[in-house]
Amino acid sequence: MNSMKRIIISLLLIFLALPLWGGSLDITITGGAEGATPIAVVPFAWSGSGQPPGFNIGEIVAADLERSGRFRLLAQQDMLARPSQASQVEFRDWRALGMDHLVIGNVAGMGPGSYQLSFILFDVYRGEQLLAYEMTFADQQLRGVAHRVADMIYEKLTGQPGAFNTRVAYVTSIGSGQGLPNVALQVADADGFNPQTIVESKDPLMSPAWSPDGRRIAYVSFENNQPSIYIQEIASGKRRKVASYPGINGAPAWSPDGNRLAMTLSKDGNPDIFVYDLQSGSMKKLTSHYAIDTEAAWSPDGSYMVFTSDRGGKQQIYRMDTAGGEPRRLSFEGLSNARASFSPDGKSLVLETQTEKGYAIGLMDLASGAIRVLTEGGYDETPSFAPNGSMIIYATKGNNDKGELAAVSVDGRFKQRLQLQAGDVREPDWSPNME
Repeated sequence: MNSMKRIIISLLLIFLALPLWGGSLDITITGGAEGATPIAVVPFAWSGSGQPPGFNIGEIVAADLERSGRFRLLAQQDMLARPSQASQVEFRDWRALGMDHLVIGNVAGMGPGSYQLSFILFDVYRGEQLLAYEMTFADQQLRGVAHRVADMIYEKLTGQPGAFNTRVAYVTSIGSGQGLPNVALQVADADGFNPQTIVESKDPLMSPAWSPDGRRIAYVSFENNQPSIYIQEIASGKRRKVASYPGINGAPAWSPDGNRLAMTLSKDGNPDIFVYDLQSGSMKKLTSHYAIDTEAAWSPDGSYMVFTSDRGGKQQIYRMDTAGGEPRRLSFEGLSNARASFSPDGKSLVLETQTEKGYAIGLMDLASGAIRVLTEGGYDETPSFAPNGSMIIYATKGNNDKGELAAVSVDGRFKQRLQLQAGDVREPDWSPNME
């Protein structure tokens, strides 16, 4: 959509009344990746006192690895054995099944609400142990521990940090049957489980943005018919209003050090990029143009930022130093480009690109300026990188124009859909890695 239409829709209350929220996000893998590494993750055994958890940690680990698109998981029914200790492993069985790697594990009850987990990762063809780890944890940490195990395995086999122990923020809403929809800003684990409502409202909520430490979210709320930017602590629910000027207050974006917030304000008459210092309370104007400048994103080192502007006639991506200066246009391919953000290594931008088929997710190489289209297009928007740079989550439309989230690998080969059990979901933002 063009810049003016985006501003009108997002910031002047022409809000899509999306069809109460609830439940986890169901993930469906819609496209596989050729050359995925064969791996078997045996369901983890149970021992010790008390009752076992309501789910198997090994199955969560397997699901995480499969969702990455980098691994091809062996189905449980095809396993010839289910070892839980190294002495029980017969490597010839797993070689016969074509597996490159094997994961086994055990969870032991240590008393009320306490568990001990141990797991081993093997190279099947060499018959060698690659990784072994043991940890003690409480019952409320069960799923988080499973994601940590998957992260460790992923990093050992790919050389790249995993992103399973992360969360996604998103906006969801549902028709109340009495006019205005119920709207919520929620966060959930990266696999769609453990949804948590951060704020709920009868008024629109939009543009969630994680702080670099993963403890706060900035967002826009239209309470009292006035768009305002808030920062809210995840754990305590405490929130702070940081911008509520007449006109537009939108598109918050954190600096890498978490001390500043870029935003779009029209308090001087035209939408421009401003930077707010969260410690001193000072406000600095970065752009000053009759066009619409919006959707700022910081480079990983904080030295410059990119933003969307229609100063050339159509919306395109521009770059400028955070100290100020003259903006420089970056994007030239496609009918238009918007909503750019940096990969974790700072070498590329993910963005919305307009093609003949509609709006798609594209990846721009900053060295060459070339844009590679990753999705089929239509209604794909608001992309956000996983913290390890391997996947991109974005909003799209499913059946009956229902809002859904989707994810695509950076090479475009692996795709998945994240559907809310009730209601629509949009505007995702992937968190940094959780501690």
